[in-house]
Amino acid sequence: MNWLPLALLTAFSTATTDVVIKARFAHLSPQDMMAIRAAAPVPFLLLPLMFMPWPKLTLAFWETLSILLPLEIFALFFYMKAIKTSPLSLSVPFLAFTPAFTVLTGWLILGERINLRGMVGILFTVAGAYLLHFRSNTPGVLQTLRIAIKDGGSRLMFFVSAVYSVTSVLGKKAVSESGPFFFACFYFVILGLATIMIFCVIPGVFRWCLRGRPRCRAASAIMGGWRALIAAGFSQSVMVVSHMWAIHLVAAAYMIAVKRTSAIFSVLYGRFVFSEDETLKRLIGAGLMTLGVALIMITD
Repeated sequence: MNWLPLALLTAFSTATTDVVIKARFAHLSPQDMMAIRAAAPVPFLLLPLMFMPWPKLTLAFWETLSILLPLEIFALFFYMKAIKTSPLSLSVPFLAFTPAFTVLTGWLILGERINLRGMVGILFTVAGAYLLHFRSNTPGVLQTLRIAIKDGGSRLMFFVSAVYSVTSVLGKKAVSESGPFFFACFYFVILGLATIMIFCVIPGVFRWCLRGRPRCRAASAIMGGWRALIAAGFSQSVMVVSHMWAIHLVAAAYMIAVKRTSAIFSVLYGRFVFSEDETLKRLIGAGLMTLGVALIMITD
């Protein structure tokens, strides 16, 4: 089977989950949005997890998971805060900086050389980010950069991309210690359950002990928006399966480069769902950032 449609499906599913969460649950706090997003795919992934053969899980797997899980929850909180506070077409494309961070950290920490293609890719990514916030009535490059920094969602997603540059390495290690399909299902189930425990169950018990209202706003929102929850859970589960399937068929670098076209889908969703403006300019910016990712990830 051709890997390209699967990789594009991964990108589309990622953007679809974002738009469902923002459209239906953006009135909640970032903590509640995070709990909903993390919990949504659990019912879809728990069943296959129960019936698939489990590999022998080594100590290295559990050690990696113990570092990966809190970082993922930390990043997911700021991810939800970013899409809550800013347009999708401005915030989500900044995830394209993840490969750029990976290249830079490899250079700073491991002494790895940055080849010409990687340098050009980073420049394309930065140029795309600049274009997203460029305004014709704004004089100078520095003023445009100040606008980008002041945009809360873009700033937060830039930070999230830095965290993801670490979690992507840890995730690759965890996969090598377990297996791609098992880890995809297991990890997202554990992530969902852990997030619910930390942000809903434990605070609810604490409030109950203080004779407060043991109510999780996320749980209340789910009761009133169960269709959106099913849609988010389904799209996130499709993302997991298509991601792992595609990465089995082609080198990871090619697959991840195509996956980052989710930035382009987010710009289109922003236009047609949330009536966000400056679509053409943001499409070009997101396209430049995606091209930058491709140049960084794809090597000879």
